[in-house]
Amino acid sequence: MIDVYDVVQRPLLTERSMARLDESNTYVFRVHMKANKVQIRNAVETLFDVKVLSVNTAKVPGKTRRRGRTVTKMPDWRKAFVKLSEGDAIELL
Repeated sequence: MIDVYDVVQRPLLTERSMARLDESNTYVFRVHMKANKVQIRNAVETLFDVKVLSVNTAKVPGKTRRRGRTVTKMPDWRKAFVKLSEGDAIELL
């Protein structure tokens, strides 16, 4: 079982995630690769003391990087879209 503090790694603060936050009160987090939706829900509710309505996840494939002849692949990662109930908010900055 993954620890609550290991499930949510960091928030993603991009233009698209801020637009989602403004229009639908949805926060985007980078999460542990093996965490499921129930673990993500419990971690966010425990860490930030909010009520989570829904959790959607997406697996993001790692990019290929080149340095001269050497080609390496960055690791895959997972992001979670967490929708909070009306009136709840998370202080990110």
